[in-house]
Formats: sequence, structure tokens, C-alpha cells
Amino acid sequence: MSKPYEPRLAAKYRESIRKTMQDKFGYTNEMQIPAIEKVVLNMGVGEAVGDSKKIKSAIADMEAIAGQKPIPTIAKKSIAGFKLREGMTVGCKVTLRGDRMYEFLDRLVNIALPRVRDFRGLNVKSFDGNGNYAMGIKDQTIFPEINYDQIEAIWGMDVVVATTAKTDDEAKALLAEFDFPFPK
Repeated sequence: MSKPYEPRLAAKYRESIRKTMQDKFGYTNEMQIPAIEKVVLNMGVGEAVGDSKKIKSAIADMEAIAGQKPIPTIAKKSIAGFKLREGMTVGCKVTLRGDRMYEFLDRLVNIALPRVRDFRGLNVKSFDGNGNYAMGIKDQTIFPEINYDQIEAIWGMDVVVATTAKTDDEAKALLAEFDFPFPK
């Protein structure tokens, strides 16, 4: 029985991707089929050391993109060369799971990535060896939730897609089924 509302990618995974992955890799048990576990967004704001308003703006942008409130990240130690003190806020991060994760991935793959200038596909070398994929986004304005007139500065962000796949080949096949734009 399905929920009253199910994200498009969650339904696609349940209905077709699981079967495709099982046929391709010959899994004998349904629990062996890889799935996307979580998506972690991280935004480092180095300029926040001099201006605390910038971190508030970055947190607001991250909240609009992710759909949930991010956690501020703080400096673990002081670095005099960067005028950084222990305990200062230097960025923010958010972990997406479940429906929000699928909604974010849908927007990332179908709306945001096609808006990247000179986009040639995602780097296939960005897998970590354990089935997780990491990518960097140079500017947050590719997301439609960000109003270009109201941004204070352009920041990049890291997007990490954690899967339950055991190998990079399985993870790449899984993400390719979700229409991640890997070069052919």
C-alpha cells in the first residue's frame, strides 16, 4: 500500500529501479538491492568570519533549497592567519532523508543541473569507493527557490549522496537509473 502522496522518484524507485537493479546485478535477496540512504548538503561560508550577516543569508538560502532548517557549523579550533576563533560559525549543513530527499534529488537532476553554465555531465570519478557520491555546486542560484535579486553573495555547496551500495559500480548504476547526468 502506498502513501497518499509519494514523490515521483520514490515511486520510480519502488516500481521500476528495484527490478532493474535486481536483474542487472543478480541479487538473490531484496535487501541486497541498493537504495539512496540520505543526501547531505554542506555550505562553507568563509566570509562569515568578518560579517555575521553573511552566515544568516547563507542559512536562509540553504533553508530555501533544502526545505528544512540547516544546522550551523562551528570552527573547532582557532586559526590566527584566517582571523578565525574557536566556536565561530563558518557554514551550515543539512541532512535530507525520505520524501524531502527524493524531492531535492528530483529538483537537482531535472531543474538545477541543466541550469549550470557549460555543463558536460557529472564526474564519474567522484565516488568514494564505498558507493557514495559527492559533487560540488559552484553557485546556489541554479536552484529555482533562490531569488537572484535578494541574494547577498554567491556561495558554493557540496552535495553528498549516500547509498547502501557496496561498490562504486552498483552506486553508479543506481544513480544512472535516477537519471543522474553521467557522461556516456
